[in-house]
Amino acid sequence: MDLDRLTPPAASQAAARPTRWRARALPWLLLIAAAGIAAWLAWQLWRPTPVGDPLATSLVAFNKQDRLTVFSAELAPVVASDDSRLFGLVTSHQVAVIPARVDYAIDLGKVGRDRMRWDMASRTLTVRLPALEVTRPNLDEARAQYLREGVWITRAAQDKLTRDNTKLAERLAVEQAANPVLLGLARSAAKDAIRQNLAIPLQVAGFGDVKLSVSIDGEPENP
Repeated sequence: MDLDRLTPPAASQAAARPTRWRARALPWLLLIAAAGIAAWLAWQLWRPTPVGDPLATSLVAFNKQDRLTVFSAELAPVVASDDSRLFGLVTSHQVAVIPARVDYAIDLGKVGRDRMRWDMASRTLTVRLPALEVTRPNLDEARAQYLREGVWITRAAQDKLTRDNTKLAERLAVEQAANPVLLGLARSAAKDAIRQNLAIPLQVAGFGDVKLSVSIDGEPENP
């Protein structure tokens, strides 16, 4: 349209049309821009985190635990000792029941990538744990029960009988802790603990429900 040929009022109206259009379109343009910025910020905050290495995620979980106590057993060794003095003329005998506690632990610091395998097809993480470690028995002599026999039991004889029984109780507790039944319970508890400790970190890392196959060095082979 040639504005030079229009009358002054017509020319004024034609010149105002682009200005009115821009004025009406500006709020919509600002709204679209604001929506785009909000969508971008939301994506940055809640976008899915790229799934990393399941072995690295598991190793981090292990490093936080380091040494994991998986099972404890309360034992009650029954032991006996004798004492002889004055060329065998004075003898004494003591039977003792000394409660003891042993803990079964796994040293997770020994678990490296060489003990782990990830199968993407079946979404299975296989972990081979080091052998269980059994702690030194903790004897609770405050709850010990003693039965002594002898015509005359000196204080020195009593102390010797108690020391001997303590050594015997500790040795017997070590033997009892190696019982296959207790070791089986401890291994089962260790596997359950490792599954629980790995399941949540793997889910948080974005791997979802992962199958965990856990075995331990030294456990009997399945027939």
